[in-house]
Amino acid sequence: MVEPPRVYERLDEWSQWLLLGMVVVSPWLFGTTPGWAIWGMSGMGYVLGVLLLLKRTVRWRWHYRPPRWGEEARVRGQPGVYRPSTRVARWLTRVLGLLTVLVLAYTLTAALNWRSRFEDGIQVFNDRCVRWLPFSYDAPATWSAFWVYLGLAGFFWALRDWLLGKSLWEQGEAEETFPAGAGGMEAGLPQRLSKLLWVLVLNGTVLGAVSILQRLDGTGKLLWLVEPRYGHALFHFGPFPYRGNAAQYFNLLWPIGLAFWWTLFRAGQTSERVPVRVGDDPHWVLLPCVLILMACPIISASHGGAVITLCLAVGALGVAVVTNWRASWRMRLGITAPFLVAVSLVGYLGWSQYQRGLTSAFADDLGDRIQIYENARQMAADHPWYGTGPGTFPAVYQIYRPSLEHQEAAYAHNDWLQTRITFGWIGFGAILLMLVHPVVRWWIRDGIYSRWDFAAMLILAMGGSLFHARFDFPFQIYSIVLLFLVLAAMGGCLSRRG
Repeated sequence: MVEPPRVYERLDEWSQWLLLGMVVVSPWLFGTTPGWAIWGMSGMGYVLGVLLLLKRTVRWRWHYRPPRWGEEARVRGQPGVYRPSTRVARWLTRVLGLLTVLVLAYTLTAALNWRSRFEDGIQVFNDRCVRWLPFSYDAPATWSAFWVYLGLAGFFWALRDWLLGKSLWEQGEAEETFPAGAGGMEAGLPQRLSKLLWVLVLNGTVLGAVSILQRLDGTGKLLWLVEPRYGHALFHFGPFPYRGNAAQYFNLLWPIGLAFWWTLFRAGQTSERVPVRVGDDPHWVLLPCVLILMACPIISASHGGAVITLCLAVGALGVAVVTNWRASWRMRLGITAPFLVAVSLVGYLGWSQYQRGLTSAFADDLGDRIQIYENARQMAADHPWYGTGPGTFPAVYQIYRPSLEHQEAAYAHNDWLQTRITFGWIGFGAILLMLVHPVVRWWIRDGIYSRWDFAAMLILAMGGSLFHARFDFPFQIYSIVLLFLVLAAMGGCLSRRG
């Protein structure tokens, strides 16, 4: 019979490869916008959910407690003895899990309790719909939304569980090096979190470099392979059919890459090991990577993305100044000087984009969107509590068009409004509560130890995406939602010192 630790380690290893694989391939699959790409990624999310359930079963069935961040190291001579997480940390996790189940149940109920569906363009109503329960005006669309959300939930919780686990090396060190309740490594980050950050930054850098080359080439095909059905060459960027989505992806990525560089730079300065030559430390590789990631929203010609980049850069500079206010002059110079050079270069190259972005108010064609906003607000007013059903906006919007000549709209170009339309205030409220978790979690002691500037940069990146969602549709794109969930999972694991 295979021992529980061996089974658990194998399940954990499979989860790792699936998690990192999804993070890597999601932007390359044309932003995970085609249907086949969405269902493929969702299938991987289902597998991750099953692996997580199997890991939980091993813990429960054999009373196995794998070493995890936020739990006290093993006591010598008493294997398997751990300090459980604090009561507040446990309750925060349970509330987040309950909200996840609530949103999934809300969507499933709306799909089962459908009020109408569209057959050959004709709306067919269901007389058996229960009005006091969540319902859907487009049953097939809500079913699709449910299966996508289920895969994303499996990915998020599997990633969070994997990040909190200790690597084999850290398990060996835990008995001798880490003090009880330390929750992490003072000079750096745990191996799994570092591995995830390296994968994110390096994969994003290659993606950005390819996207820039594609823009310089002038081709209208995504990755020189597929020509989208709409837009011209400047409307696309890299694998993303819409340049605004590309800018949103990179604006989620570069702040956390910069925070990772800060962490490694600080660890290198406090380390006793002296580099053999300048640039010998691997963290210097991150500087050109961050510069490429910052330049991508500018080169993409997304006006709103360029303005978000500028706002994030100002916020990041403020975090750097406050964090290193009392540090040595060499530390302050080493952290702020490269960043100031990068910001100056990106700002100089993208000044015209900043001006256009401020003028157009985050919209490439605000005139067409004014009518969409008016119709969308009317939709929200007509369905205040339960909404029209998750995923139903494109179908229901057709009913609100003033005439057949008015353009169709798959998105409201305002994710906050579109979510309120489809989920209603009840479902929308549950989603808002889930967004609070990464902000609150850092203040609770049990978890992966992190300095406040790292957590602040993570929240800054997420906040930039949420702000951009007021003027566009980043959260309707699978790859952006996946990256946002990666940052949310990190935020849900970080903690101040225990």
